[in-house]
Amino acid sequence: MSLKITEKLSGYDVILASASPRRKELLELISHNFRIIPSDCDETLPEDIAAEDTAAYLSRSKCESIAKVYESSVVIGCDTVVLCDEVMGKPSDAMDAKRMLKALSGRDHKVITGVTLSYKGETITFDEVTKVRFLPLDERDIDLYIKSGEPFDKAGAYGIQGLGSMLVERIDGDFFNVVGLPVSRLAEELDRFLESR
Repeated sequence: MSLKITEKLSGYDVILASASPRRKELLELISHNFRIIPSDCDETLPEDIAAEDTAAYLSRSKCESIAKVYESSVVIGCDTVVLCDEVMGKPSDAMDAKRMLKALSGRDHKVITGVTLSYKGETITFDEVTKVRFLPLDERDIDLYIKSGEPFDKAGAYGIQGLGSMLVERIDGDFFNVVGLPVSRLAEELDRFLESR
């Protein structure tokens, strides 16, 4: 149990290297006082990177781009991808969102969130995987969901915490990981990380 991490973090300058409003809300469960400084790092992936390693790699890039400026702060970098035949990030437009939702329809996929923590030159990276199964979606379901505007800033073109919840048949793993931040795992990792500092 890592409830004590909230108290522990009060003694640190904590930075979330993400502009995601969902991550901000979830981090507020762990820390009552943190700053948001989004990373603008290059998100180009190495050609030989395994799909399962994408989120961890990007989280590390984001974290390190902020940590090199704020070395004495606890920096948290995150990235979430959906994996179903391919790595799905945020859709570029409505056609891309439709393509992703058709691919997810009636199937299992993995949601992988990579998290990197940095403090005073020390860095750790971990990822959390949640398995999600979609209900079968017809063309009308997909068109209505895209029309809602919800898919456009979300990996895999859906948000499980919003209207996208109606697309999901079941999940196996951490719900908050699908939203974008594995809260319980992050609390445990932060506690261990700062314990040894």
